[in-house]
Amino acid sequence: MRFVKPMPLNSLSLKILLAYVAGMALSIVLLVIAAVVVIQTNLLARMDLVNAVEALKDNVVFDTEGRPVGFDSRLDDRAWLYEGPQREAAYRILDESGNVAVFSSAGEAFWPAGDDLLRPSRKSFTFEHEGNTFYGATQPLQHEGRRWYLQFVASARFMDILDKVALPRMVVGIMAFSIVLFVAFGLCAYITLRYTLKPLRDVSESAAAISPRSLNARLKTEAVPVEIAPLVDSFNRALARLERGYRVQQEFLGHTAHELKTPLALIRAQIELLESGKNDHDSLLSDVEYMTRQVQQLLLLAEASEAHNYRFATVGMAEVAHEAAHYLQRMAEAADVHVAVRAVGDIKWKADRAACFTLLKNLLENAIQHAPAHTSVSVELQGDMLTVRDKGPGVEPEQLPMLFERFWRAPHRRDHGAGLGLAICQEITQAHGWRLTAEQAEPGLRFRLWKGEGGKAFL
Repeated sequence: MRFVKPMPLNSLSLKILLAYVAGMALSIVLLVIAAVVVIQTNLLARMDLVNAVEALKDNVVFDTEGRPVGFDSRLDDRAWLYEGPQREAAYRILDESGNVAVFSSAGEAFWPAGDDLLRPSRKSFTFEHEGNTFYGATQPLQHEGRRWYLQFVASARFMDILDKVALPRMVVGIMAFSIVLFVAFGLCAYITLRYTLKPLRDVSESAAAISPRSLNARLKTEAVPVEIAPLVDSFNRALARLERGYRVQQEFLGHTAHELKTPLALIRAQIELLESGKNDHDSLLSDVEYMTRQVQQLLLLAEASEAHNYRFATVGMAEVAHEAAHYLQRMAEAADVHVAVRAVGDIKWKADRAACFTLLKNLLENAIQHAPAHTSVSVELQGDMLTVRDKGPGVEPEQLPMLFERFWRAPHRRDHGAGLGLAICQEITQAHGWRLTAEQAEPGLRFRLWKGEGGKAFL
């Protein structure tokens, strides 16, 4: 025997089903309350009385002079109600002036004298007679161009008897309706939710099957409801970004292993030469320094890629630029290159100070490495833009997009760096919400750092 699997408490299907069940229950409760109020106030009975009078006017009989004389008992099976000796119901017919043309068997004494009931404009009314309350209604009728008014009344106790007869039937009807509603709606809701949420279960199974070996897989959105499709599309875009990041990391590891392999081989060779008495002390130190620089650059790149490493505050960018220029002063003097910093006004950005120093240091270091001797490298700060320019040979136009790629090296540089400096600059720029571009300066190369509007660093 196959049993239905119970829904967990945090199930979307269960919550939707319970919400609709609660709505049905509330509707039924309000319906019962409304029925009780209507019965207690005799509102329903009085409304029925108005409808009954409207139906009675079609059975009024007129004489040859066009005056009403009563009801046709052959057409009206309720004539016994107001023509017998009982005094629970009565009627009368009035003309436009309020004069009574005909009474029921209750007679004129039944109706209150001098009361405003003679105003035919009243749709419904109430009065007391012999200690009993009577509810009445007025209905106009036309005959041979003349207007008449039919007034019909019934006692409150008579209407109470009708209500007591009708109430049990109403309760039974509401209960039967509620049971049918719960069963029919519950079954339909369960089936609808089961088949509506089936695409979500299929999407969940597909998502669970995605692994690092199948990051190129995407979730299908054809059968997904339109309300859920944006969520699936966002998940697919997140998968695309994750795949790109994973591929970049894989390439990064491959390049790193390749870059570290050469200095390690050279160090090994130097150690072997040391054992044979053929030692080149300077070459060994150079290889160790090169490898140390690569490891340091790799650590800086990893740190720049993590957003939680940044601490944002108001930073004076001119001060940071002067610090970076002073730090690279010895390198600039060795290359016979002059570094000039110019700031227009007090430039303050919201940024991580250490990251800004690294960014400017790398840009200046790159410019110094490509600048010819006896030239200058300039740093200019103005408003929301920082510019670093050298007067070197620059790069070919097709090489501009490759400047920020990891491990890419341009010609005309004076050292044997790892090719990670500008990649680190790009990571820092993106973490701040800025934009870093490179362009030909004729001569040289110009880097522009824009403090983008809407980014983290916009002050």
